[in-house]
Amino acid sequence: MPSEGLLGVTMVSITLMDIVGRISYKCDIMFRVIDLIEEHGRKTAILYGEDFRLIADAPYEDLIKIDPGMRRRLTQEFRSLEEQSYHLFRQDVDLLKQKQEYDATSGYSKSFNFFQMPGRVLHVDGDSNYLKKCLSLYEKIGVPVYGIHSNEKEMPAKIGNLLDYYRPDILVITGHDAYSKSKGRMEDLNAYRHSRHFAQTVREARRKIPHLDQLVIFAGACQSHFESLIQAGANFASSPSRVNIHALDPVYIVAKISFTPFMERINVWDVLRNTLTGEKGLGGIETKGVLRTGMPYKKIMDE
Repeated sequence: MPSEGLLGVTMVSITLMDIVGRISYKCDIMFRVIDLIEEHGRKTAILYGEDFRLIADAPYEDLIKIDPGMRRRLTQEFRSLEEQSYHLFRQDVDLLKQKQEYDATSGYSKSFNFFQMPGRVLHVDGDSNYLKKCLSLYEKIGVPVYGIHSNEKEMPAKIGNLLDYYRPDILVITGHDAYSKSKGRMEDLNAYRHSRHFAQTVREARRKIPHLDQLVIFAGACQSHFESLIQAGANFASSPSRVNIHALDPVYIVAKISFTPFMERINVWDVLRNTLTGEKGLGGIETKGVLRTGMPYKKIMDE
């Protein structure tokens, strides 16, 4: 029989894809078990954050399975934050649309029918579950998007062909990352799980499209080496303070860019303020929007 553990968790055998917490961290983050490795008689689990873009490893004996009740409570807290962030972002988008309608109709003095072309996003993600969540949010917001699942290590070799095929206005390069103090100092790129792969992917993308306003790039995940990603050519990146970022944060950043007219520049704080992580986990440089307005709009009716 399983025995009761701490914080609403249960001591049971742990298998792949189970939702677990780390006892030594007081189960502060929910993880999915994506691999179990046994070396020299010691079992280690490879973990993906369930709500944060964090990859970690932990001794098997440090893990505890989170029971359904505890999982529901933790999940509800995150969903409440997500709904609050979405509501604030939706207000921003509505204000942008009202301003664009005002400008397109010369202050509502003319009844022009106009159409809009938001920026197209290519979202390349190292986690298929996160990709599905992000694609659902893009669809809810109304951002045109192509989603590609790719292992972080394979992204640099793939990105050139993907850019040629999809020709996006905005590129998202994300997945999982983590800083390990035991591997080096914070400025050492080798101390990060996937930051060097993200940075190389950005450089490959910039070889194709060097101009920062012709292709807007977001790159990074939890605790990523922010400075190297910006230096490689990203417009926005994580994580300035090496903190965890929420799985959906990249969507809010690029959606704001997608709906901002190309003649307007975006203040960095305006992009960050409705994310779930904020300026500690996300940063960037002043960037132009990519939305374009046209007219007239004529609806084609079937005969």
